[in-house]
Amino acid sequence: MTSTDTKTSERHGFRFSDIRGMFGGGQSTARQFGILGSLIAIILIFQIFSDGLTLSPGNVINVMQQYSYILILAIGMVMVIIMGHIDLSVGSVAAFVGIVVAKSMSEWNLPWWGAILLGLGLGALVGAWQGLWVAYVGVPAFIVTLAGMLFFRGANQWIGDSISVPVPREFVTIGAGYLPEIAGIPIPYNVPTLILGVLAAAWLVFFEWRTRRQQKKMGSERAPLWVSVVKVVLLCAVILGAALLFGSGRPGTSFPVSGIILLALVILYSFVTNHTVFGRHIYAVGGNRQAAKLSGVKDRRVDFFVMMNMSVLAAVAGMIFVARSQASGPQDGNGWELDAIAAVFIGGAAVSGGIGTVIGSIIGGLVMAFLNNGMQLLSFGADTVQMVKGAVLLVAVGIDAYNKQQGRPSVLGFLTKRRRPTGEFAGIDTTPIGARAMEAPPAAPPAPSPRSTTTQTPPAADDSATKEPGSR
Repeated sequence: MTSTDTKTSERHGFRFSDIRGMFGGGQSTARQFGILGSLIAIILIFQIFSDGLTLSPGNVINVMQQYSYILILAIGMVMVIIMGHIDLSVGSVAAFVGIVVAKSMSEWNLPWWGAILLGLGLGALVGAWQGLWVAYVGVPAFIVTLAGMLFFRGANQWIGDSISVPVPREFVTIGAGYLPEIAGIPIPYNVPTLILGVLAAAWLVFFEWRTRRQQKKMGSERAPLWVSVVKVVLLCAVILGAALLFGSGRPGTSFPVSGIILLALVILYSFVTNHTVFGRHIYAVGGNRQAAKLSGVKDRRVDFFVMMNMSVLAAVAGMIFVARSQASGPQDGNGWELDAIAAVFIGGAAVSGGIGTVIGSIIGGLVMAFLNNGMQLLSFGADTVQMVKGAVLLVAVGIDAYNKQQGRPSVLGFLTKRRRPTGEFAGIDTTPIGARAMEAPPAAPPAPSPRSTTTQTPPAADDSATKEPGSR
């Protein structure tokens, strides 16, 4: 790479593609701005029609607490769907782990931290059992998890005798607790929540700086500096505004502990799926299983751990819900799997597998959360809420499928594509694995006609091969 390539890798001037890069194009480090725009529009519409109740501190805190367990399920479900599977058992597994954890504290006298470890271990055991059938026996995940949905729903009611089992106050903190107050600071905000927002904004600035530095080092084309500056300023404004909103709730409330758990899981699984070998294997197997196997990927092992991970996250979601409800009941987890699946597909995942992101699934889950919450604020009935959720899911997947069938650019492909790099990396395809699956395959060469009118003249034979020995 020459110094000239590095110096000329950053463009100057204005292009309309820079706006696309800022809001979801190849230069953007966050690839779900299109879905994020839909989320913002939904929030603003309900904010107007609810007379400002949607973005009130109490309502935003309630949404985070009420839907954190669905968002946690969506983190695991997106990995399952990328692999081309589906998991229908997550709601029943969450309920099963919840009742066992509640029983362990109320009747077996386990401490709260011991009950949490028991729940995580039980979730891993359930996931290993289902992963064994999927990966090594070869039963489709749909059938395995359908059986698991029925079995663990019955196990929940059998262990709990179809009654509610309360949990101690210490355990309630993980589902209904908040960041603590700091006494002696005379400001009308929760200080730890503000600190969390500042740290998140600082991390975003560092991440954008590191991304541009890596692009410069590789010699790839970079958007003008003003694009990165505007994007970072807008995102930091959203983060700090959310921190002020969560921190200005009524005394004793702030950013929920369940939200802290959710943020930690989002960061962890975003790193795993984007920057680890295991994450690359997930996309490789989901995009083309046979090609991945020929490349040396142990697809059965990937299937096994993805299914086991899903049940572990279901256990986490179940314990958070039980903690928030302060008791475990026989109806816990009903319909959770459908909400998690809807969040993943609205967030940009493909039915055929190979495409999806953790961040997109979280945004899709928030779309469903604010739709539910907004219609409840406007006093819509439960029947209307269900119909609207179904319509949103169908439209989100149907528009993209229609565009691909008509040969037009796919919405999901547009959100996940990258620009072609320049310099010494110009010949390398850096398109993400998930985005490659959305591109149309190259046209196959025409098959030769069985009665072709053109014939190829064979090469002339060497006369020396047919001459008798000694002849000239």
